[in-house]
Amino acid sequence: MLRKLSIDNYILIHDLEIDFFPGLSVITGETGSGKSILLGALNLILGQRADTNSLLDKTGKCIVEGIFLIKGYELEPFFSAHDLDYDDTAVLRREINRNGKSRAFINDTPVNLNLLKELGDKLVNIHSQNAVVTLNDADFQMAILDSYAGKTEAFKKYQQGFRHFSQLKKELEDYKSQEARSKGELDYYRFLLDELLKAGLKEGEQEDSEQRLDILSHTEEIKSSLFLAAEKTGRSELNILSMLNEVIALLVSASRYHPTIGDLASRLKNNQIDLKDILKETEKLEEEVQFDPEEIQRLTQRIDLIYRLEKKHQAGSVKELLEIIKSIENKINADDNLELKIRSAEAELSLIYNNLQKEASLISAARKEVKVKFEKEVEHRLAQLGMPASKFAVDISQNTEISFGGLDEVKFMFSANKGIPASEVSRVASGGELSRLMLSVKSMVSRKNLLPTIIFDEIDNGVSGDIAGKVGNILKGMSGEMQVIVITHLPQIAGKGEHHYNVYKTENEDITVTLIRKLKNSERVEEIARMMSNENVTASAIKTARELLSN
Repeated sequence: MLRKLSIDNYILIHDLEIDFFPGLSVITGETGSGKSILLGALNLILGQRADTNSLLDKTGKCIVEGIFLIKGYELEPFFSAHDLDYDDTAVLRREINRNGKSRAFINDTPVNLNLLKELGDKLVNIHSQNAVVTLNDADFQMAILDSYAGKTEAFKKYQQGFRHFSQLKKELEDYKSQEARSKGELDYYRFLLDELLKAGLKEGEQEDSEQRLDILSHTEEIKSSLFLAAEKTGRSELNILSMLNEVIALLVSASRYHPTIGDLASRLKNNQIDLKDILKETEKLEEEVQFDPEEIQRLTQRIDLIYRLEKKHQAGSVKELLEIIKSIENKINADDNLELKIRSAEAELSLIYNNLQKEASLISAARKEVKVKFEKEVEHRLAQLGMPASKFAVDISQNTEISFGGLDEVKFMFSANKGIPASEVSRVASGGELSRLMLSVKSMVSRKNLLPTIIFDEIDNGVSGDIAGKVGNILKGMSGEMQVIVITHLPQIAGKGEHHYNVYKTENEDITVTLIRKLKNSERVEEIARMMSNENVTASAIKTARELLSN
């Protein structure tokens, strides 16, 4: 339960600290005194977002801290799962600096806002005036029924699974769209790949083929040149080698008289060896070079094929064509992977769908099982609240396909008057009737799913007189099982409280600020009398206030 709330520098609150207690606590105050500001501050430590507008003093920072007694609510696993220190007392704190940046803490450990909200949802349920309107919402009605049936967690698990199912279904549709778009392209890519692979391209072959073709195309000129070169080098009567022999002989003869000339002779002998090797290679090449018209035709066709493929694929070489082959293969493989993804997604979807169908069926059965009991209990509570002729029914219609709500559509049907058939709540209930209906279902669900604290913000809207007292009785009954805090403007409800707080405004250093104080018994009489009076508190109002408190 909420044990203490400390607020510093929040809207109209300068510095405030309030102790809360078990049972039923009521908060009263004149309109505009700042009762809703207290709820706003509490919401900050329950995970709501905030900005710099929350700061009273824009140069400082806002700090809101709540101390909660959590023993007996089985929250140890939550703390352990999120690596938080557990203690029977939990401290939730929120800090907002002047730049609007926010920090959140649980037991002095920094946490993100989602985690703070997750814990806050397990500690406090705030029922505001706006919540009455949500009673018209189909999702809220389903949540109420599931809560009563004890299927809230099961339904949350189902909805998580359904979100995953929907996401996977969308991915499958995207895969199939991609497959449809690429189907025509795929045939074309396979044709291109087949054509390129049949060509059997090898890196460097274009240059080699062009060089070989050039040789074969000039066989006559090459052979003629080689023949003449061989003749002049060593085969003709007057050749380079024979003349070189004569020169060497002359130098050897002269070297007897001049040693340097012997070096020249040695150098020429080395050149003679090179010339003989050149002559052999020239004769070999002359023999090898032969005119081959069939080879010329083959090479010409091969080069033409390569040029055609390069032009077709806008490539500048065989190397680029080989890279294009890899690119096309990747595209085809990607399409094959797409087929695998489609088959895998379809199999997973089928499995998830079957599991969701089973979960939805179990939840649907639980809803139908508690339907009549829920209807009767709501009608009983409405009778306690002065509506004995009211009729309440839960219409459950089943769909053939699962949806986010499972297999069912749930509608609350209501009639406040005898003889009038029940219709959808949104069409027939007035503000006061909605408030009493909401209190009825809230009190029932709260007992089914105990939270440490429930807060009602003017649940008494639209009710008065004897009915207000009955509303107070229900709230009082709820407070026996949990901490109930009620913001009210009705004296009949205020009189039911075990603890009474008054919210008021005062001027402090030329600034209007909101304060709250816990009232003593004598002060409660005055406050409740004030709530019953117009301007001046009368003696009869005082008397009635004492009677309300004594009851």
